[in-house]
Amino acid sequence: MKTLTTPDGTRIAYRDHSPSPTPQPHDPVLLLHGLAGHMGEWGDLVRRLLDDGRRVVTYDARGHGASTRRPPTVSREACVADAVALIEELSLAPVTLIGQSLGGHTAMLLAAVHPTLVKALVLIEAGPGEPTPDLPSHIAAWLDSWPTPFRSPAAARAFFGHEAWAANLEEREDGWYPRVDRDTMIAAVTELATHDYWDHWTRITCPALVIRGADGTMPERDHTEMRARRPTRTTLEVIPAAAHDVHLDQPERLHAAVSTFLTTDAGTAVHEDVHEELRANRE
Repeated sequence: MKTLTTPDGTRIAYRDHSPSPTPQPHDPVLLLHGLAGHMGEWGDLVRRLLDDGRRVVTYDARGHGASTRRPPTVSREACVADAVALIEELSLAPVTLIGQSLGGHTAMLLAAVHPTLVKALVLIEAGPGEPTPDLPSHIAAWLDSWPTPFRSPAAARAFFGHEAWAANLEEREDGWYPRVDRDTMIAAVTELATHDYWDHWTRITCPALVIRGADGTMPERDHTEMRARRPTRTTLEVIPAAAHDVHLDQPERLHAAVSTFLTTDAGTAVHEDVHEELRANRE
């Protein structure tokens, strides 16, 4: 694991996974986890993407995991800037962004604001949404429902239902605690309580795959509206028997959907023309 320090002093922990040498290596992928998550939860997808011959970078978002626990800000702008810093530091552009939940929202904003850095976008249970005034209180109630400290990682695993969530713990004298700060997590969603981001969505130029879990929290109307507003470069997928954590509930089906998208829709000549035009305009 390595770290990158941002201009505001926040340390971002990341891992750069490289596949075995292949005759024609694929474009790199940056994975962005959701609220209260960590980079380790992408383990299954990382292995599958490496087998596909892709370079994969994972990281703990500011306020999460091994990154700075209480950074100066967790604004949407700051989170986008962190991802951009990684892309530039590791020379990943043009990169494929795959983000789940709040990480998907960060990926969406990045693709809108920095189009020349992004080749393709995969959003998992994430989208522009509508202002949700009660979101901070909902997140607070969710965090407060966790029976911390946990007696053991096994107890956390039984509560969360996924090994990956139980892996994001630290041991203290009185038990095991998630590696996030409650108030920081609530602050991370405050902008979503008062803003929607449909204008950002319509500005995105790269191909996008939008994945909804059949039992997830993403509204079906948002899912279909995303294609309606970008009909020629948006692919929709619904993963059965999956809730909000599609990457944990159905990793094989998720990889199949992503792989198909990246080898067909995301490789179109149309997108390459758009990308070159944007680059020329920037120069």
